[in-house]
Amino acid sequence: MTKNQISWLFLGFSGRVSRAAFFLAGLLLAVLQALVLYRFTLAPEGSGASGVWALLFWGMFMLSAFSSVALGVKRLHDFGKSGMFAFALFVPMVSIIAFIVLCLYPGDPGANEYGERTNAPKQ
Repeated sequence: MTKNQISWLFLGFSGRVSRAAFFLAGLLLAVLQALVLYRFTLAPEGSGASGVWALLFWGMFMLSAFSSVALGVKRLHDFGKSGMFAFALFVPMVSIIAFIVLCLYPGDPGANEYGERTNAPKQ
């Protein structure tokens, strides 16, 4: 995977992503968040390291939130739906169900209005 493909996957809103790519990218974001949070909890309270890890945690949180929306939009595009429904991933209790549905619901087998194929931006 090239740098452009990775930046499109996590930051782009055009195109479509498959169930597997959506799940694995979401899992990577969760692991990175957990790693930064773990390192923050190990740092002594009030130390410089604690401040750095806290800043990294909030930066990772903001990046993850943005990336989750981008992934959700592209996953919805895969079965021909508007990306506006991606914000359901931030509603408590609905988010768990929405994530499971997006991981399990199959996309359109061929081209749709959001792209010719999955795991690629719209050409």
